[in-house]
Amino acid sequence: MSTTVAEMDVQPTRSNPLAEGLARLDGTQKIKLGLGVLALLALALALFFMGRQSDWRVLYANLGDRDGGAIVAQLSQMNVPYRHAEGGQAILVPADKVHDTRLRLASQGLPRGSVTGFELMEANRFGMTQFQERLTFQRGLEGELTRSIQSLSSVQSARVHLALPNQNGFFREQQKPSASVLVSLFPGRTLDRAQIAGIVHLVASSVPEMNPKAVSVVDDAGNLLSGSPEGQNQGADLQKLQYVQQIEQLHTRRILDMLEPLVGKGNVKAQVTAQVDFSMVESTSEQHRPNQGGEPGTVRSQQVVEDSSGGSAQPTGVPGAITNQPPGATGAPINGEAAPLGAAGNGERSGNMRRESVINYEVDRTVKVVREATGTVRRLSAAVVINHVTRTDRNGRETTTPIPPEQLEQMTALVRETIGFDRERGDSVNLVNAAFSAVPEAAAEPAVWWQDAQVQDLAARLAWPAGLLAMGLLILLGLVRPAIKTMQAPAALPEPVVPQLNAVLDDTPERPGLPMPAKDADDDPDHHRLTEARRLALENPAAVANIVKSWVNGEAPA
Repeated sequence: MSTTVAEMDVQPTRSNPLAEGLARLDGTQKIKLGLGVLALLALALALFFMGRQSDWRVLYANLGDRDGGAIVAQLSQMNVPYRHAEGGQAILVPADKVHDTRLRLASQGLPRGSVTGFELMEANRFGMTQFQERLTFQRGLEGELTRSIQSLSSVQSARVHLALPNQNGFFREQQKPSASVLVSLFPGRTLDRAQIAGIVHLVASSVPEMNPKAVSVVDDAGNLLSGSPEGQNQGADLQKLQYVQQIEQLHTRRILDMLEPLVGKGNVKAQVTAQVDFSMVESTSEQHRPNQGGEPGTVRSQQVVEDSSGGSAQPTGVPGAITNQPPGATGAPINGEAAPLGAAGNGERSGNMRRESVINYEVDRTVKVVREATGTVRRLSAAVVINHVTRTDRNGRETTTPIPPEQLEQMTALVRETIGFDRERGDSVNLVNAAFSAVPEAAAEPAVWWQDAQVQDLAARLAWPAGLLAMGLLILLGLVRPAIKTMQAPAALPEPVVPQLNAVLDDTPERPGLPMPAKDADDDPDHHRLTEARRLALENPAAVANIVKSWVNGEAPA
């Protein structure tokens, strides 16, 4: 038996893995890999610049052409970046520069607005005629009045037209100026009578010799807001209705403020109805009083007429000192009968004598004029409903119980004192205790998440970054990842030092014979070489394959 042993030493070769991977790619895969890498770099740069770019906010909106041009020119001088949005009606600047830019522009008087005032007088050019100067002054005055009216919170825009006639030397032929005001209000806003009167007096006070009646205020719907008697009557009725509502709301609020601390908020409902008298009443009364008791009256006039005729008077009576006394003055009592004229003395006189006395006394008189104020409350009616008391037991169950009558009486007394109850006036208070019906709340439809404003804002902010990331993933998975898989080589196992491999070749076939004596497997070199060959084949199949290939090709092993 002859054997031939071939010895081969396999040395590990070192090469560039990237170059080997690229070498495994064909031309199409190399082009896809290059495009994918370039696209990823472009997306990375786009994300970088978008991250550094600041958010844009509206600086001014709804600007006129003149103000927009002036603001853009000033922004260019200030080196502030800007954009146009909404068809050029809005100017956008970075969010971190909005407030600073507005303050800096306001210090320069921008925006001035589409309304021009007395700044027109600053552009007077040489050679202007008197008519042009007067027209420029009128335009400036109209602009200033427009600005003043637009400063009202309810007015969105306004226009003022002044009619200023030419003044001549004849006072009788001079015409009075007049004005017309057109106001456009914000949606849902109105002007009350006081505000309209304020606009009228503002315009009339700004023009010399203008009567407030010559000022007309019209809204954008063509309704005349001033100078109409019918409108004044309607305004008076509206004011009366508002006055009644104020009284009712005042008393209702008082009732709620008094009862809510006792029964809880939401457990009491109250309504107050007021009857108000707006009629104007004026009454005059005159009273005469008679003389009281024995008090003397005040004499206003007195007239005494005496007439006597006939012979001389003969002495009568008993001679003596009493008879010779002259008669006393005749008195007329106030509340009694007058003494007879013949009883003037004790003596009798012959002849005819007539005496008339007329006395006029002052009579007491009281004149009273009463004017009742308008807006007097004639009657108040209050209706109050209180919910049952809700109690919760230990098990968490809620039960409702009515309020005791004693407590209801106390609450009724509180309501009466709150509204100023007057029985003579006919006021009424009705307080009822009843269980409120629980109105099932309508199940709110779940809001669609994409209709939420916050979600929309977040989507607008993350739309471009998310889109770029998705595109990057598609490029990575579609172009770069297949090429990388192709470039990756099989996992290289560690290459141990290859021992000398002795190939045992036996050209002579074995013939049957007596068995050889048994030998120890560890001492047999052939068995040891076979074991090493098997281990090498398991650990480094590539080296074994190369050896077998060289044998098949007839090449000598290195």
